[in-house]
Amino acid sequence: MATCLFATCRRSAPRSGGCSLLLWMDAQALKALALLVAGWMALPCAPAFGWSNHSVASYRAFEAMPEVAGAAPVRAEPLEAFLKDQERAIETLLARQEVWARATIAAYAPRPDGLAFKAMAGRSDAERRQAFLMALRVSPDSKFALYLQPDPQARLAAATVLPHSAVNALPEQAHSSYRFIAIAAGERVSALAVLASATDEPDYGLDINLWQDSPSPSAKVYGFGPIPFGNPALYFATQAPFHMGFYHQAWLISKAAPFIQRTFPLLRVHQYSGLAALAFQSGHTYWGWRFAGLALHYVQDLTQPYHASLAPGDSTWTMLSANAMAMAGWPRRKEQLIVLLSNRHLALEKYQNQTLLNDARSGQDSAAQLALRSATRDAAYPAWDALYARDVVAREAYAAGAALASAIVAAMPARLVSDPDFDFGVREAEIDLVAEMQRQDPTRIGELDRMLADLLGRFGAHSRNAIRGILKAAARP
Repeated sequence: MATCLFATCRRSAPRSGGCSLLLWMDAQALKALALLVAGWMALPCAPAFGWSNHSVASYRAFEAMPEVAGAAPVRAEPLEAFLKDQERAIETLLARQEVWARATIAAYAPRPDGLAFKAMAGRSDAERRQAFLMALRVSPDSKFALYLQPDPQARLAAATVLPHSAVNALPEQAHSSYRFIAIAAGERVSALAVLASATDEPDYGLDINLWQDSPSPSAKVYGFGPIPFGNPALYFATQAPFHMGFYHQAWLISKAAPFIQRTFPLLRVHQYSGLAALAFQSGHTYWGWRFAGLALHYVQDLTQPYHASLAPGDSTWTMLSANAMAMAGWPRRKEQLIVLLSNRHLALEKYQNQTLLNDARSGQDSAAQLALRSATRDAAYPAWDALYARDVVAREAYAAGAALASAIVAAMPARLVSDPDFDFGVREAEIDLVAEMQRQDPTRIGELDRMLADLLGRFGAHSRNAIRGILKAAARP
């Protein structure tokens, strides 16, 4: 579960005087702006997702893709079986990935050499698993259970339902739509189900408490340094820098607050896509699809404008003026902007999740589902490469932020997204957002539905392009 970020600025300057403001900013102004970004990003909010329950959208995105829907069922196996069989190849792969990360990722925190994965045939499965998690620098509490999230559109045959805690290391939320079913080692399962289920898995605690100032003992040796933004005492805040990428902010923001560059979704995409290719090549097809799904999660998160922009819809001037008032002793405006940004982020995710679940359960082929399934725009994007998530996905999402924020304000009940005295995160479990919106003038909802379908169309296209890239890499020697 990623954290809402309430920060500062968009690329656009105000029409009146904005460009002059940016040109005249001196060192003190930059320092003030850096404090603004840091202060806003340190504030907590309720837990949130990039997209709520990725598996629901992923089933629709891949159900008509021949490479996935037509793939043969795969035999489930524990993670330890893959690690033991491919121990030396994993050692080589992770070493190469670390070289790539150090050369490629801005503000990367190099992995300490002592955490490198080394092949040791004599150690136990538990020791090998722990060494692998430490080398990836993910939470040692990560479950990696054998499970599936069933497609809510399909009728579920009799199955063993797993408790939330068997799959997800984080507390179950009151409004959770999760349902996990157990699969046994050796059981044949659908490649589509493995892939779609895994696209949601990084929200199950894999990236929690990895920072030097986190309470987890393992975090002290991971080398990521202190958390760049957010509150390290709030477990859900610690995930955000791995699931958000502010690659396309204005030069002023990046200059004043370089710590916003310390976001690492590219690292996770590269790690898991490489592991997926290795698993496919070595005959561990279940883990090929599973690792591919893990990689896709971060790509999909970056299709969400609130994960690719610090503050969709808010100009640099708006944020600077609010901060100036706060520094002068009138913080109310700044506090209001923070609440509104959080509420709109959460409301969008709630609406997306409810819409897709309602459509799936009713069997309705909605515009959102059609957009997810349609492959018409896939070829319009560049071919997949290691920087696609940054250069294509995040750039596109960043550009959509302002229009999306306007559509949310126009379509949703004002008390939920335009009242700074209302906290959506606190009240979310009791809100039936779709029902509330249906009681309004339907013409107000049309533009938001169109934009949501467009965003989900991009979600589907980028997800399929990523899978094509992973399968192509797996086909190479």
